[in-house]
Amino acid sequence: MSAEHRLVAEDLTLAYGDEPVVNGVDLAVAAGRITAIVGANGCGKSTLLRALARLLAPRHGTVTLDGRSLLDRPSKEVARILGLLPQSPIAPEGIAVADLVGRGRHPHQRPFAPWSRRDDEAVAAALAATGTTDLADRAVDRLSGGQRQRVWLAMALAQQTDVLLLDEPTTFLDVAHQIDVLDLLTDLNHQRGTTIVMVLHELNLAARYADELVVMRDGRVHAIGAPRDVITVEVVRDVFGLDSDVIIDPVSGTPLVIPQGRHHVRPTV
Repeated sequence: MSAEHRLVAEDLTLAYGDEPVVNGVDLAVAAGRITAIVGANGCGKSTLLRALARLLAPRHGTVTLDGRSLLDRPSKEVARILGLLPQSPIAPEGIAVADLVGRGRHPHQRPFAPWSRRDDEAVAAALAATGTTDLADRAVDRLSGGQRQRVWLAMALAQQTDVLLLDEPTTFLDVAHQIDVLDLLTDLNHQRGTTIVMVLHELNLAARYADELVVMRDGRVHAIGAPRDVITVEVVRDVFGLDSDVIIDPVSGTPLVIPQGRHHVRPTV
């Protein structure tokens, strides 16, 4: 099991220019657990994740890692603890898959130290876990969107951090690969104790895979807790403006949201 690190946001306000996007958020990430951040488009999910990853400095409040401000810690030190899969990463033109995944090893390398057997093993394991071993010699810019997404995830896995932050890790993936990726993250959490925080659009997948949901609305935390406590008809209506039924998923035993569209009526008995 990995060491447990405390990642905490306190009274966090984030903005782009003069416009606040996140307002007064308090969040203590559950160490050793899977947390999913959900909410409607534009509610501040990705912005919050950027602050947790030290990509965006707070306008007000703090983000701390093990009691110290993220902004006060050396970048390489943070990168040995926090791994990040951003929403729209950009690879250098022409770079091969194995070389890109190998860049995940940078935080663990000392200046002028040679590439090690441990680095090779970490890259190979990350490629195997994401089903991208056969792509190792291919250029990243020649891959499909789904293949590229799995390669970027492999780079994050090769970093071998105790905390992994992912912004829409299932983007560009078909349903089968979405489940593969989320199963992989669950295995990582169960086997290594990796703390995982991910932004997800698909509410039912978030409810199925997360131990804790952070539901955002208009830049604030609207609800937080276990999926069975958070996913209610009222919360879905308040946050997404959607009338729905919430039932128990017969496969996972977690809440399952059934939308009520305008052109569908409830059958009468």
